[in-house]
Amino acid sequence: MNKILLIIQREYLTRVRKRSFLLTTILVPLVIIGFYAAIIAVAVSDTSDQETIAVIDEANLFDGGFESDNKESVTYDLIKNETAPSFKKKYHDKGYSALLYIPPININEPKNIQLHSKSAVSLNVKNKIEDEVDKAIERKRLSNENIDPQKYESINSNVTIENTLDSSDGEKKSVEGVAYAVAFAAGILIYMILLIYGSMVMRGVMEEKTNRISEVVISSVKPFQLMMGKIIGIGAVGITQFIIWIILIGLLQFTIPLLFPTLAGQIPQTGPTGVPMSTDSNMIVKITEGLQSIPVGLLLFCFLFYFLGGYLMYASLFAAIGSVSEDQQEAQQLVFPVMMPIILGFVMLTKAIQDPNSGLALFGSLFPLTSPIVMLGRIPFGVPWSELLLSMALLILFFLFCTWLAGRIYRTGILMYGKKGSWKEMMKWAFKRS
Repeated sequence: MNKILLIIQREYLTRVRKRSFLLTTILVPLVIIGFYAAIIAVAVSDTSDQETIAVIDEANLFDGGFESDNKESVTYDLIKNETAPSFKKKYHDKGYSALLYIPPININEPKNIQLHSKSAVSLNVKNKIEDEVDKAIERKRLSNENIDPQKYESINSNVTIENTLDSSDGEKKSVEGVAYAVAFAAGILIYMILLIYGSMVMRGVMEEKTNRISEVVISSVKPFQLMMGKIIGIGAVGITQFIIWIILIGLLQFTIPLLFPTLAGQIPQTGPTGVPMSTDSNMIVKITEGLQSIPVGLLLFCFLFYFLGGYLMYASLFAAIGSVSEDQQEAQQLVFPVMMPIILGFVMLTKAIQDPNSGLALFGSLFPLTSPIVMLGRIPFGVPWSELLLSMALLILFFLFCTWLAGRIYRTGILMYGKKGSWKEMMKWAFKRS
C-alpha cells in the first residue's frame, strides 16, 4: 500500500507542478466568466441601432396604423404620394434603412410583398417586419369578417400550465427548461472528464513505456500497483482542478455586479406578490424555482460517485491500451472500442433528457459503460431509488472487473516491446493462467 501511495504522490505532484496545469486551472475560469460577462453585457446594453423602414402601402394594410412604437428598434414611416419605382432610387438618401413595398394584394393569398435594401437586413429586423405585416393582414381579415379585433384578442387564449412536484418537503414548482439545462450540463461534464483524463492516463503510460521508465519502476513495485497508482494520481489531479475551478468561478461571479452595477437595479424587488414583472425578472424567478425543484445535494453526490466510478473504470482500460502501444497512431486504433461507449452514452443522454422514463434512458442509466453520463441526465427529473442503487451497484462491479482485466493486460504489455498490440492479444494476456 505504501508503494501505491508513493506512486500516487509522484503522479500527482509531477502534474500539479507543471506550468500547463497552472495555466489551464487559472485560465479556464477566467474564460468562462469572460464569456458570462460578455453575454450579460450584450443582454443589458442597448447596442441595437434604430432601424427606420419606409412603407409604400398600396394595399392599405396599415390604414389602422402601426403597432410598434418609437421605443422599439424598428419603426415605420408610411410614405404617401410616391410610387415604388421612383422612391426606390432615393429612400436610402432620405435616411431610411429599407423600403417595404406592399402592392395591391388578395388578402386571403398575400403575395409579391417586397423589401428593398442596400444590404441584407438582419434576421431579427426581417422577422419584426414580417410580424408587423402578419398582424396587419390579420386585422384586415377580421374586419372583412365583421369581427372586432379587440374582442378577438380578449377571446384568444394562451394557457400556461405549471408542473407542481408533490414531494416530502411540500409542493415545488418544476421548470423543465432548468432541469434540461442542469441535466445536459452534468452529463456533458462527465463526458468531457472521461475523455480528457482517461486519455491523460493512456498518454502517461505510453510515455513511461517509450522512455523505459516503467522498466525501472517495475523492478520495485508490481505492475498492478504501478497502474493503480498512476490512475488514482491522475484522478486526484482532475479532482483538484475541478475544486479550484469551482472556487474561482464562485469568487469571480462576485465581480459581475461590480462590472455591471446597473444590472441589479433592473430586477424589481417585488415578484410573486401579484405585481406585474418584466420578462427578464420573471425568467430569473422561474430559474430560481426550477433550481429549487432539483435535488441539488443528490445531484452533487451522484456527480462525485459517477465521476470516480466512471473515471476509474475507463482509466483502467485506457491504461491497458497505453501499456501495449508504443506510438500514438497505434493507440488511436486500439482506443476506438473504448471511445464508442462514451460517445454512445452522450447520444443516449440527449434521449434521456427528452424522455427520462423511456426504455432507452433506463438501459443507458443501468449499463455501466454509459451510466456515468446517462444517469446524471435523469437525476434532475427524478429517479426511483431502486434504479439509482442498482445503477451504482452495477458500476462498482463492472469497475472491479475492468480493473482486474486491465491489470492482467498491463502486467504483460508494459514490458513488451517491438510487437504491435491488438485486442486479440490483449484478451489472451487477460485470460491466460498465471
